[in-house]
Amino acid sequence: MTAPILHYLYDPLCGWCYGAAPLLRAARDVLPVRPRSGGMMAGARRQAVTPQLRAYVQPHDQRIAQLSGQPFGPAYTDGLLRDNGAVFDSEPPTAAMLAAEQLAGRGLDMLARLQVAHYEEGRRIAEPSVLVELAASLGLDAAAFAETLTQLSGEAVQAHFRDTREFMARVGAQGFPTFVLETAEGLQSIDVSAYLGRPQAFQERLRQRAGLPAASAAQALGCGFDGCAL
Repeated sequence: MTAPILHYLYDPLCGWCYGAAPLLRAARDVLPVRPRSGGMMAGARRQAVTPQLRAYVQPHDQRIAQLSGQPFGPAYTDGLLRDNGAVFDSEPPTAAMLAAEQLAGRGLDMLARLQVAHYEEGRRIAEPSVLVELAASLGLDAAAFAETLTQLSGEAVQAHFRDTREFMARVGAQGFPTFVLETAEGLQSIDVSAYLGRPQAFQERLRQRAGLPAASAAQALGCGFDGCAL
């Protein structure tokens, strides 16, 4: 009998994934979650911050904030998005997640910290020194983390991206965030479009799909949802 597990397809620079962060927290209370990063802005897709990038992301950020209630801090909106020296690159923060997972099983905690650092604090989360500082703020040993981060960068994180994309093709996922529940009956995608800002309702939906006992009732309210394309 296969114990239920939730696969989480995400990218650390995906605004809709930040919007879904409360749903991820709710999911972790009832199921083991396996994160899979797709490298949305890695390699040739990495982008320097420019006025064009700012003009593209701001309307999406505003919609995400409206639907999810997640805060976008002024250090991000008026700072990072105007920092022409910053680069949006998914590879270093993904490697940081892999390092935190390998060291202490805290990859998802690292993701949460990365999202706050990016969207609220306006930090450059593609820079190794920032990643080490964030890891230390979680209580991880800075020197051990820095060494593991180096080891898991490059080919190791690229292999992780390839594995994620293969999984996405297998389940027909088109972008991020995507939640895929695996049970003894197979793989099934969980649509999160109706649950932004409603983590308890999402948790109950997961319980139902996974055949777990219900904790409490919650009424659903639909809303629009775009997600981040790969």
